[in-house]
Amino acid sequence: MSNQKQNKDSASKGADKVKRYGKYYKTVKPSSKTENVKQSAVSKAKRPSANYRKKNAKQPVKNEAFDSPVKIAFLGGLNEVGKNLTVIEYNNEMIVIDCGLAFPDASMPGIDLVIPDFTYLEKNADNVKAIFITHGHEDHIGGLSYLLKTVNAPVYSTKLTLGLVECKLSEAKISGKVKLNPIKPDDVIKVGGFSVEAIHVNHSIPDALAFAIRCKEGVIIHTGDFKIDSTPIDGGMMNLARLGQLGNEGVLALLADSTNAERPGYTESERKVGESFENLFRKAGQRRLIVATFASNIHRVQQIINVAASLGRKVALSGRSLENVVAISQELGYLNVPDGIIIGIDAVKQYTDEELVIITTGSQGEPMSALTRMAMSDHRKVKIGPNDCVIISATPIPGNEKTVSKVVNELMKLGANVVYERMYDVHVSGHACQEELKLVLGLVKPKFFIPVHGEQKHLRKHASMGEAMGIPTDNIIMVANGTEVAFHSENRFTMSDVPAGNVFVDGYGVGDVGSLVLRERKLLSEDGVIVVSAVVDAVSGYNLSMPEIHSRGFVFVKESTELFDEAQLLVLNLLDKYSQTKRRDVNALKNRIKEEMLRFMYEKTKRSPVIIPVIQEI
Repeated sequence: MSNQKQNKDSASKGADKVKRYGKYYKTVKPSSKTENVKQSAVSKAKRPSANYRKKNAKQPVKNEAFDSPVKIAFLGGLNEVGKNLTVIEYNNEMIVIDCGLAFPDASMPGIDLVIPDFTYLEKNADNVKAIFITHGHEDHIGGLSYLLKTVNAPVYSTKLTLGLVECKLSEAKISGKVKLNPIKPDDVIKVGGFSVEAIHVNHSIPDALAFAIRCKEGVIIHTGDFKIDSTPIDGGMMNLARLGQLGNEGVLALLADSTNAERPGYTESERKVGESFENLFRKAGQRRLIVATFASNIHRVQQIINVAASLGRKVALSGRSLENVVAISQELGYLNVPDGIIIGIDAVKQYTDEELVIITTGSQGEPMSALTRMAMSDHRKVKIGPNDCVIISATPIPGNEKTVSKVVNELMKLGANVVYERMYDVHVSGHACQEELKLVLGLVKPKFFIPVHGEQKHLRKHASMGEAMGIPTDNIIMVANGTEVAFHSENRFTMSDVPAGNVFVDGYGVGDVGSLVLRERKLLSEDGVIVVSAVVDAVSGYNLSMPEIHSRGFVFVKESTELFDEAQLLVLNLLDKYSQTKRRDVNALKNRIKEEMLRFMYEKTKRSPVIIPVIQEI
């Protein structure tokens, strides 16, 4: 019976009969995430004859279940954009692929960053043998410095990526305490029971990699973020030939980037943006040019510098992250910058508008970014005016559309001419579109396919492409953060749960802001706060002064004197009742004031402010 026929029978009947060395087994699909799936023999009527068994008695019988399954745990990057973190385990040895962060949304007031929950890795810190990084974007390296404080494992990646990692480790004051190992495409790294091969891919940052992870039980390919660019800026096309070779040898599982799974066709080459810059810069004439892009998009920065140099313009950098990335890229040879073309942001006033190009951060409308401060007239060095042409060379990340639109509107109010993606080809994605994703699926021909890196709609669309490419539906695995997939054989797997979630970074605090604090912050932002303070006798419980009521973010006190007078009487009545009780508990009094004040304010205003009673006993 051929493998192709077995897969067909398996998809249609839910189980297949697999012949292995003279014996037949029945593979049963798991009915739930944690169910242990066991093989059972088929009925005696369907077994081979006694003569057949005797003839083949000396042949080894292969047990379908691996002695030790290879496991893949997902701690981030699924049903979301960012915070990518994948763990691969075999024989109690673990390697980590990427460790990124995500940026907070509107439901997280006051939060600076969101990183993965490292509980699972911290509990198994001794088993973590290495960390491999696909590329240097924040959603893949931003959480690394937080992880390395508790799980000290060697880090492997390309020179540029490690340069950016080293910068983050220095900021976290752990530089020199972690071993950083530079690797190149085609290198094979032996780590414990794993052999990890680095494969060159194209992305919006140089030195991006995919990884082929080989252990005794098969090959797992993790694409990282990628696209297929036949004319890349750095001259190196994605190594499709190697993916095809691995596919012919046999791949157990493919984990592939799903970010652009909804977009048909192919992603444009990065060189397309360079052509647009050339046209827009020439049309700008005597205007000052301001280009906003991702700090880590070295290819984009290189093209801006190239066009500026050809037109005799100086280039100034605005944004600390941009300055760091450019300095590291120059030092490592990833940026070719003509002498004297880059000037400090403090020197822009020494040049006329037609002599300047300013590259800035803030393409996503981040509140504290350089471009946003320019738009709000809050930038100390750059003032926007009618003679400015602002080019936003990026696509809004899902959820950032409103903030980007606000920045565009504010820039236009100041008289600037604003160019953004929908108007001209000033941005191309770094992620593969549908035809590129299909090509990779066709080359790799994985036994199992797991879509990763994207929201649910992206993962679902990518899964449907895998099905269209001939991968059996039962072999396409949809997972979420906190899922571990264990491959027990070529034909079956089980799923279980591992600890996962969001850890909020607020200033120097990591993980000290939880859901309750966020809920309180949200309430404060929506309905404000009322503080009720009173002084009572510690022995008799009598009220010793008129209670005071203070409000912030609720109503304007001077225009609501009647409301607060009524609230004050309410508190006085509660204090009188408290003095008359035989068993007095000041905490019970606080709860009573809180409940009654909340009820009263809602009846009067239909608002539910945070009530904070402060009772002092003397």
